[in-house]
Amino acid sequence: MVYGLAGCDTCKKARNWLARFDIAHEFIDYREHRQTPATLKEWAGKVGGWDKLVNRTSTTWRTLPEARKSPQSDPEWTLLLKEYPALVKRPVVATDDGAVTVGFTDNAFKLRFGVKK
Repeated sequence: MVYGLAGCDTCKKARNWLARFDIAHEFIDYREHRQTPATLKEWAGKVGGWDKLVNRTSTTWRTLPEARKSPQSDPEWTLLLKEYPALVKRPVVATDDGAVTVGFTDNAFKLRFGVKK
């Protein structure tokens, strides 16, 4: 499963990469299909915490009121991401083995999917 935003260039690159190497995947736009708080919390746990899941360099983050930029609990983080799904780093890739990763680079995907080319 590949989660991201349909218009995101990085998501497009990741999806094209998966198609080029014939790796079956399904894309879910998480702006249209908001993820549950439990899913967001699971992703954060698997990628190393909320700081690894949230894109603090995004325009969305920079335009947040200062008071919203320091959530102190899982419910506060999940509420923030439900309200602003563009804050989630892209793409989020979740595989059947339970692994979850964020972002895309050619080398990271080669390692992740065992591609030697």
